[in-house]
Amino acid sequence: MRALLLACLLLASVPASAGAPIVAAASSLQFALEEAAARFSQQTGHTLRLNFGSSGNFRRQIAQGAPFELFLSADEGFVQALYQDGDVDNDGVIYARGRLAWVQPKGRYSAPDEQAPLAGVHAALEALQAGQRLRIAIASPEHAPYGIAAREVLRNEGLWDATEPLRVQGENVSQATQFALSDEARGGLVAYSLVLAPTLSERSEYVLIPEAWHTPLRQRMVLTPQAGDAARAFYTWLQQSEAQAIFHQYGFSTD
Repeated sequence: MRALLLACLLLASVPASAGAPIVAAASSLQFALEEAAARFSQQTGHTLRLNFGSSGNFRRQIAQGAPFELFLSADEGFVQALYQDGDVDNDGVIYARGRLAWVQPKGRYSAPDEQAPLAGVHAALEALQAGQRLRIAIASPEHAPYGIAAREVLRNEGLWDATEPLRVQGENVSQATQFALSDEARGGLVAYSLVLAPTLSERSEYVLIPEAWHTPLRQRMVLTPQAGDAARAFYTWLQQSEAQAIFHQYGFSTD
Protein backbone atom coordinates (compact mmCIF):
# COMPACT_ATOMS: atom_id res chain seq x y z
CA MET A 1 0.00 0.00 0.00
CA ARG A 2 2.82 2.39 0.90
CA ALA A 3 4.56 1.55 -2.38
CA LEU A 4 1.37 2.31 -4.34
CA LEU A 5 0.95 5.61 -2.52
CA LEU A 6 4.56 6.58 -3.23
CA ALA A 7 4.11 5.75 -6.92
CA CYS A 8 1.00 7.95 -7.08
CA LEU A 9 2.83 10.82 -5.42
CA LEU A 10 5.71 10.53 -7.89
CA LEU A 11 3.34 10.56 -10.85
CA ALA A 12 1.56 13.60 -9.45
CA SER A 13 4.87 15.44 -9.20
CA VAL A 14 5.66 15.03 -12.93
CA PRO A 15 4.75 18.24 -14.85
CA ALA A 16 1.95 18.01 -17.40
CA SER A 17 4.40 18.78 -20.21
CA ALA A 18 6.57 15.78 -19.35
CA GLY A 19 4.73 13.67 -21.92
CA ALA A 20 5.01 16.31 -24.64
CA PRO A 21 6.91 15.24 -27.74
CA ILE A 22 10.55 16.28 -27.88
CA VAL A 23 11.51 18.07 -31.08
CA ALA A 24 15.19 18.16 -32.07
CA ALA A 25 15.81 21.29 -34.12
CA ALA A 26 18.82 23.01 -35.65
CA SER A 27 19.94 26.13 -33.79
CA SER A 28 19.25 28.24 -36.86
CA LEU A 29 15.55 27.65 -36.12
CA GLN A 30 15.60 28.87 -32.54
CA PHE A 31 13.46 31.98 -32.93
CA ALA A 32 11.36 30.88 -35.90
CA LEU A 33 10.43 27.51 -34.42
CA GLU A 34 9.65 28.93 -30.99
CA GLU A 35 7.13 31.23 -32.64
CA ALA A 36 5.74 28.43 -34.80
CA ALA A 37 5.42 26.03 -31.86
CA ALA A 38 3.62 28.65 -29.77
CA ARG A 39 1.13 29.26 -32.59
CA PHE A 40 0.63 25.52 -33.09
CA SER A 41 0.04 24.98 -29.37
CA GLN A 42 -2.52 27.78 -29.23
CA GLN A 43 -4.44 26.25 -32.11
CA THR A 44 -4.27 22.58 -31.14
CA GLY A 45 -3.63 22.43 -27.40
CA HIS A 46 -0.58 20.22 -28.02
CA THR A 47 2.49 21.06 -25.94
CA LEU A 48 5.94 20.59 -27.48
CA ARG A 49 9.41 20.45 -26.00
CA LEU A 50 11.99 22.06 -28.27
CA ASN A 51 15.65 21.08 -28.11
CA PHE A 52 18.03 23.24 -30.16
CA GLY A 53 21.54 22.21 -31.14
CA SER A 54 23.74 21.17 -34.04
CA SER A 55 22.18 18.94 -36.68
CA GLY A 56 25.12 16.55 -36.75
CA ASN A 57 24.91 15.90 -33.03
CA PHE A 58 21.16 15.29 -33.26
CA ARG A 59 21.66 12.87 -36.13
CA ARG A 60 24.06 10.83 -33.99
CA GLN A 61 21.77 10.93 -30.95
CA ILE A 62 18.74 9.78 -32.95
CA ALA A 63 20.76 6.89 -34.38
CA GLN A 64 21.60 5.94 -30.78
CA GLY A 65 17.94 5.93 -29.76
CA ALA A 66 17.43 9.38 -28.26
CA PRO A 67 13.72 10.03 -27.50
CA PHE A 68 13.17 12.67 -30.17
CA GLU A 69 9.95 12.39 -32.16
CA LEU A 70 10.65 14.99 -34.84
CA PHE A 71 13.99 16.14 -36.24
CA LEU A 72 14.39 19.44 -38.11
CA SER A 73 17.87 19.52 -39.60
CA ALA A 74 19.69 22.52 -41.05
CA ASP A 75 21.03 20.25 -43.78
CA GLU A 76 19.14 17.56 -45.65
CA GLY A 77 22.17 15.26 -45.63
CA PHE A 78 21.79 14.34 -41.97
CA VAL A 79 18.16 13.29 -42.47
CA GLN A 80 19.04 11.34 -45.60
CA ALA A 81 21.82 9.57 -43.71
CA LEU A 82 19.38 8.50 -40.99
CA TYR A 83 17.06 7.09 -43.66
CA GLN A 84 19.86 5.27 -45.48
CA ASP A 85 20.94 3.69 -42.18
CA GLY A 86 17.40 2.57 -41.38
CA ASP A 87 17.00 4.85 -38.35
CA VAL A 88 13.90 6.58 -39.75
CA ASP A 89 11.16 5.26 -42.02
CA ASN A 90 11.51 7.79 -44.86
CA ASP A 91 13.62 10.76 -45.91
CA GLY A 92 11.12 13.38 -44.77
CA VAL A 93 10.54 16.68 -46.55
CA ILE A 94 12.40 19.93 -47.16
CA TYR A 95 10.71 22.61 -45.06
CA ALA A 96 12.96 25.60 -45.80
CA ARG A 97 16.19 26.82 -47.35
CA GLY A 98 18.55 28.85 -45.18
CA ARG A 99 20.94 31.69 -45.92
CA LEU A 100 24.39 32.46 -44.56
CA ALA A 101 25.19 36.00 -43.45
CA TRP A 102 28.15 37.98 -42.19
CA VAL A 103 27.15 39.62 -38.90
CA GLN A 104 29.09 42.10 -36.78
CA PRO A 105 28.49 44.31 -33.72
CA LYS A 106 26.39 47.33 -34.63
CA GLY A 107 28.19 50.64 -35.00
CA ARG A 108 31.62 49.33 -34.08
CA TYR A 109 33.09 49.00 -37.57
CA SER A 110 32.38 50.14 -41.11
CA ALA A 111 28.96 48.95 -42.23
CA PRO A 112 28.89 45.66 -44.19
CA ASP A 113 28.81 46.06 -47.97
CA GLU A 114 26.87 43.68 -50.21
CA GLN A 115 29.45 44.28 -52.93
CA ALA A 116 32.16 42.96 -50.60
CA PRO A 117 30.44 40.70 -48.05
CA LEU A 118 33.74 39.42 -46.63
CA ALA A 119 35.24 42.88 -46.09
CA GLY A 120 35.10 42.24 -42.34
CA VAL A 121 37.25 39.14 -42.74
CA HIS A 122 39.83 41.06 -44.75
CA ALA A 123 39.78 43.85 -42.17
CA ALA A 124 40.45 41.32 -39.40
CA LEU A 125 43.39 39.91 -41.34
CA GLU A 126 44.81 43.42 -41.82
CA ALA A 127 44.42 44.05 -38.10
CA LEU A 128 46.28 40.82 -37.37
CA GLN A 129 49.23 42.08 -39.39
CA ALA A 130 49.23 45.14 -37.14
CA GLY A 131 49.26 42.98 -34.02
CA GLN A 132 45.54 43.13 -33.18
CA ARG A 133 43.58 39.89 -32.88
CA LEU A 134 39.91 40.29 -33.80
CA ARG A 135 38.03 37.02 -33.73
CA ILE A 136 35.95 35.60 -36.60
CA ALA A 137 33.18 33.30 -35.43
CA ILE A 138 31.71 30.30 -37.24
CA ALA A 139 29.82 27.22 -36.14
CA SER A 140 31.78 23.98 -35.95
CA PRO A 141 32.12 22.51 -39.47
CA GLU A 142 32.33 19.06 -37.91
CA HIS A 143 28.61 18.83 -37.18
CA ALA A 144 26.91 22.19 -37.88
CA PRO A 145 25.68 22.79 -41.46
CA TYR A 146 26.14 26.55 -41.21
CA GLY A 147 29.71 25.91 -40.12
CA ILE A 148 30.22 23.72 -43.15
CA ALA A 149 28.87 26.51 -45.37
CA ALA A 150 31.12 29.08 -43.66
CA ARG A 151 34.15 26.88 -44.26
CA GLU A 152 33.22 26.49 -47.92
CA VAL A 153 32.94 30.26 -48.34
CA LEU A 154 36.30 30.94 -46.70
CA ARG A 155 37.99 28.19 -48.69
CA ASN A 156 36.48 29.30 -51.98
CA GLU A 157 37.72 32.83 -51.33
CA GLY A 158 41.18 31.61 -50.34
CA LEU A 159 40.78 32.75 -46.72
CA TRP A 160 40.50 29.51 -44.76
CA ASP A 161 44.16 29.02 -43.90
CA ALA A 162 44.81 32.72 -43.34
CA THR A 163 41.97 33.03 -40.82
CA GLU A 164 43.01 30.00 -38.76
CA PRO A 165 44.54 32.09 -35.93
CA LEU A 166 41.41 34.26 -35.78
CA ARG A 167 38.62 31.71 -35.95
CA VAL A 168 36.54 30.79 -32.93
CA GLN A 169 34.00 28.00 -33.32
CA GLY A 170 30.64 27.65 -31.66
CA GLU A 171 29.22 24.24 -30.85
CA ASN A 172 26.25 25.33 -32.95
CA VAL A 173 25.35 28.37 -35.03
CA SER A 174 23.46 30.04 -32.18
CA GLN A 175 26.59 29.99 -30.02
CA ALA A 176 28.67 31.18 -32.98
CA THR A 177 26.34 34.17 -33.34
CA GLN A 178 26.90 35.13 -29.72
CA PHE A 179 30.66 34.84 -30.27
CA ALA A 180 30.40 37.03 -33.40
CA LEU A 181 28.84 39.86 -31.37
CA SER A 182 31.22 39.63 -28.42
CA ASP A 183 33.71 42.34 -27.49
CA GLU A 184 36.75 40.53 -28.91
CA ALA A 185 35.16 39.65 -32.27
CA ARG A 186 35.18 41.38 -35.66
CA GLY A 187 32.11 39.38 -36.65
CA GLY A 188 31.16 35.99 -37.98
CA LEU A 189 29.50 33.86 -40.64
CA VAL A 190 26.20 32.68 -39.19
CA ALA A 191 22.56 31.93 -39.97
CA TYR A 192 20.56 34.80 -41.43
CA SER A 193 17.52 33.58 -39.47
CA LEU A 194 19.23 34.33 -36.16
CA VAL A 195 20.40 37.77 -37.24
CA LEU A 196 16.77 38.76 -37.94
CA ALA A 197 15.60 37.92 -34.42
CA PRO A 198 14.60 41.14 -32.57
CA THR A 199 16.92 40.43 -29.64
CA LEU A 200 19.92 40.31 -32.00
CA SER A 201 18.96 42.73 -34.77
CA GLU A 202 19.03 45.64 -32.30
CA ARG A 203 22.74 45.16 -31.64
CA SER A 204 24.05 43.84 -34.94
CA GLU A 205 24.40 44.62 -38.63
CA TYR A 206 24.80 42.12 -41.43
CA VAL A 207 25.19 41.39 -45.10
CA LEU A 208 24.01 38.27 -46.90
CA ILE A 209 26.57 35.91 -48.41
CA PRO A 210 25.76 34.98 -52.04
CA GLU A 211 24.11 31.57 -52.17
CA ALA A 212 26.39 30.53 -55.02
CA TRP A 213 29.39 30.72 -52.69
CA HIS A 214 28.45 27.55 -50.80
CA THR A 215 26.38 24.38 -51.04
CA PRO A 216 22.67 25.22 -50.68
CA LEU A 217 21.36 24.98 -47.12
CA ARG A 218 18.34 22.79 -47.85
CA GLN A 219 16.77 22.14 -44.47
CA ARG A 220 14.91 18.84 -44.16
CA MET A 221 12.75 17.39 -41.39
CA VAL A 222 11.64 13.86 -40.58
CA LEU A 223 9.54 12.00 -38.04
CA THR A 224 11.30 9.32 -36.02
CA PRO A 225 9.82 5.87 -35.31
CA GLN A 226 8.91 7.18 -31.84
CA ALA A 227 6.63 9.91 -33.18
CA GLY A 228 3.19 10.18 -31.64
CA ASP A 229 0.08 12.02 -32.74
CA ALA A 230 1.22 15.47 -31.55
CA ALA A 231 4.57 15.25 -33.35
CA ARG A 232 2.85 14.06 -36.51
CA ALA A 233 0.36 16.91 -36.32
CA PHE A 234 3.18 19.44 -35.91
CA TYR A 235 5.07 17.91 -38.84
CA THR A 236 2.01 18.41 -41.03
CA TRP A 237 1.34 21.91 -39.67
CA LEU A 238 4.90 23.02 -40.46
CA GLN A 239 4.25 22.33 -44.14
CA GLN A 240 1.23 24.61 -44.29
CA SER A 241 1.05 28.27 -45.25
CA GLU A 242 0.91 29.71 -41.73
CA ALA A 243 4.14 28.02 -40.69
CA GLN A 244 5.76 28.85 -44.02
CA ALA A 245 4.97 32.52 -43.43
CA ILE A 246 6.80 32.38 -40.10
CA PHE A 247 9.84 30.83 -41.79
CA HIS A 248 9.77 33.63 -44.37
CA GLN A 249 9.67 36.20 -41.58
CA TYR A 250 13.00 34.83 -40.34
CA GLY A 251 14.69 34.87 -43.71
CA PHE A 252 14.10 31.31 -44.89
CA SER A 253 12.99 30.47 -48.42
CA THR A 254 10.26 27.87 -48.74
CA ASP A 255 9.87 27.52 -52.52
